[in-house]
Amino acid sequence: MGAHGSNLDDVLEEDMHHWYTKFMKESPSGLMTLFELKTTLEMNGMTEEASSYVDQVFFTFDMDGDGYLDFVEYIAAISLLLKGEVNQKLKWYFKLFDQDGNGKIDKEELETIFKAIQDITRSYDFCPEEIVILIFERIDINKEGELTLEEFISGAKEHPDIMEILTKMMDLTHVLEIIIKGQPKKVKG
Repeated sequence: MGAHGSNLDDVLEEDMHHWYTKFMKESPSGLMTLFELKTTLEMNGMTEEASSYVDQVFFTFDMDGDGYLDFVEYIAAISLLLKGEVNQKLKWYFKLFDQDGNGKIDKEELETIFKAIQDITRSYDFCPEEIVILIFERIDINKEGELTLEEFISGAKEHPDIMEILTKMMDLTHVLEIIIKGQPKKVKG
């Protein structure tokens, strides 16, 4: 709730027919491929890290692991990003950060994702290395250099500043606006 992204707040309350029509226009087969998602987001020319990040986002939302997003997965993804509870979002962040799927996040995985996010958003307001150090200093209780899901969730909840950093960095409002409205027209100068 709140004013943040107010033009997106009511997105899911729109008529499902609208969403289905939009989805089918983008993906006439009824299944969105990774390539179609990257095309929608105009990912050409992005760094390898940024491209890898989009791959990881796609595969975390591909719930049945078939290599496609169907309409249900598409709506579930948008719903999580816009309306998800803190625990749901933290679990999704963890799954996204855990690139090798071993159930733990290490500093390299976290830094790679943060750098990729910068490449996609073109926002360089933060230093990924410094944020990773801060996160691990605060929430890696055992000082193992890895975070389990439980450590990650409880640590983020116990440290409002870390939760705020994660929330700002993982804000995909820009990406959702592109999906909803299409790419903004480029102004020639």
